[in-house]
Amino acid sequence: MEHGLHVKTGTAGGTLLIILWNIEASDLLRTAVLAAVGAVVSYGVSYLVKRVFERKRPRQ
Repeated sequence: MEHGLHVKTGTAGGTLLIILWNIEASDLLRTAVLAAVGAVVSYGVSYLVKRVFERKRPRQ
């Protein structure tokens, strides 16, 4: 059983290394910018939806 664990660990490590080797800095920057834009848009939409539903709720 331990032999299978070494093979799986080696395969996973090699795959991860190849993936990291092929990632360029521009890809990382693009991903970071898109994540930031997505977070800002998500916050803005959540804020607007909250404001819309607060106005429609009858006040007591």
